[in-house]
Amino acid sequence: MQFLAKHIIAALAVFFATSAFAEEDLNASTVVASVNGTNITLGHMILVRESLPLQYQSAPDEQLFRGILEQIIRQTLLSQVNDQTETLRTKLTIENDRRILRASEAVDAISSKLIDEDAIKAEYEANYLNAATRKEYNASHILVETEERAASLIKKIKEGSNFGKLAIEFSTGPSGQNSGQLGWFGHGMMVPPFEEAVMLLQKGEISGPIKTDFGWHVIKLNDVRDSATPPLQQVREEIISELQQKFVRKKLKKFQEESLIILQDIEQFEASVLRNTALIDG
Repeated sequence: MQFLAKHIIAALAVFFATSAFAEEDLNASTVVASVNGTNITLGHMILVRESLPLQYQSAPDEQLFRGILEQIIRQTLLSQVNDQTETLRTKLTIENDRRILRASEAVDAISSKLIDEDAIKAEYEANYLNAATRKEYNASHILVETEERAASLIKKIKEGSNFGKLAIEFSTGPSGQNSGQLGWFGHGMMVPPFEEAVMLLQKGEISGPIKTDFGWHVIKLNDVRDSATPPLQQVREEIISELQQKFVRKKLKKFQEESLIILQDIEQFEASVLRNTALIDG
C-alpha cells in the first residue's frame, strides 16, 4: 500500500507540475500514469468518475482524482497478473459488453435525428385525440410457450375452468402469480399484437391464441374506460421518444434486410442449454 501510494503521489506530481498540461491542451488520450507500459488516461478516469453513484461524485475533485487513479492502477496490476490466463467467461463477458456499448452508441446516433413539429402534432392527434386510443383497458392474460397449450387453456376456460387459477398454474409470465392480472393500460403500453387483440374484445370475452415475441397469450378483457386527453406539452417528450424509437426500428429493419444473417438449425438446441454454465466455466 505504501509503495503504491508513493507511486501515485509521483504520478500526480508530474501531472500537475508540468506546464504542458494546461486545461485547454488536455484530451481523453492524455496519459496520467503508466503501469508496466500500459497507459492510464484521463479518458479512463473520466469514465470511472461518471459511473460512480451520485453521492461519491460530490466528493472533492482532488480526493476523487487520487482515489480513481489508485483504483485503476490496482485493477491494471491485477489484470496484468491474469493477462496470460484470461478465462473464457471473462473473454465472452468483454465481447458482450463491447457489443452492448456499440449497439447503444448506434441507437443514440440514430435517435438523435431531429423530430419536426408536424410529426409531433400528427403523432399527438393519432395517439391522444383519436377516440379509439383514448380508451384504457383492464386485462388478464396467460402466457405459454406453444399455440397448442394456449388452445387447450381456452378450451378449459370455455368449459368452466377459472381463468385466474389457470394463470397461476400455467402462465410463464410474471403476472401469473397474480392470477394473470395486468391492471389498467392505455394505447402503446403493450406490444402491438397484444394491444390489437385486446381492442377487438368485448368486456368479459376471451381471445384466441395470440402470438408475440414473448410467446402465446390467452387474454381476458376485464373492463374498459375512457381516459382523459393530456395536453400536448404534457406528453411532448414522450411523443418525441416514441418517434425516435420508431425511427430506430425502421433503420434496424433496413439493416437486417441489407445484411447476411445466417441462423443455424436452432431446433437442434434444447432451450435449457442456457442454464449450463459449465460450458463457459469448464
